Amino acid sequence: MRSLILAVQFLTRLPTPQLRHFDPAWLADAARWFAPVGLLVGAVVMLATQTGALIDPWLAALCGLLAWLWVTGGLHLDGLADLADAQGAAHRSRERFLEVLKDPHLGSFGVMSMATQLLVKLVLLMLLARSAANLLPALLLVPAWARLFTIPWSATLPSLAPGSGERFAWRAHWPSFWLSATALAAASYWLAPVLLLAPLAGLFWWAYLRHKLGGMTGDCLGAGIEVCESLMLLALVVAARL
Repeated sequence: MRSLILAVQFLTRLPTPQLRHFDPAWLADAARWFAPVGLLVGAVVMLATQTGALIDPWLAALCGLLAWLWVTGGLHLDGLADLADAQGAAHRSRERFLEVLKDPHLGSFGVMSMATQLLVKLVLLMLLARSAANLLPALLLVPAWARLFTIPWSATLPSLAPGSGERFAWRAHWPSFWLSATALAAASYWLAPVLLLAPLAGLFWWAYLRHKLGGMTGDCLGAGIEVCESLMLLALVVAARL
């Protein structure tokens, strides 16, 4: 149960029992629970969006986005902003990239990426609520798929710097990964077959990190979660239109 509690504490703001002691190495075990914790995130987002959809699609989108921000604490948005700042200031210098990535201050590239991501999710949630309310239950699966991808990302890409991303790579969780992937695929087939294409989003981000950066950090994993969530929302909207 310790690894599950750590996964919930790390990925969400949901209340959990407090652990008396903490060892950073325990995060390596917590990664196997990322997909189930993603289902908790998805449940909060789905319920908020469905509640807002009873009144208006825009209200549904606003409720869903606010719920997404609340339950995650904006953790992965922060990773996206840090990565955008680092790439914008790196000028092909690996040392400069890592220096800016560790800087806690938010720059212009980070602000633009964060604002864009929030707008993207807001509009896509609205389109989904307006065009295909029957697909709103699929929001349960979107955060779960995105968090599941952190296992292969961290296990197959070299770590660029010490941190949470490196700790996740200390121990691969392939049995848990395949079990969760199978369960999510079955649920996707039932709720929204288009989400069977979700692994393509994970593969896209893996290829991006591999060829653009040559590795990953915790911020890269968080940014990937945000990007993959948006790609899956877009897939749901396109499927609804078609």
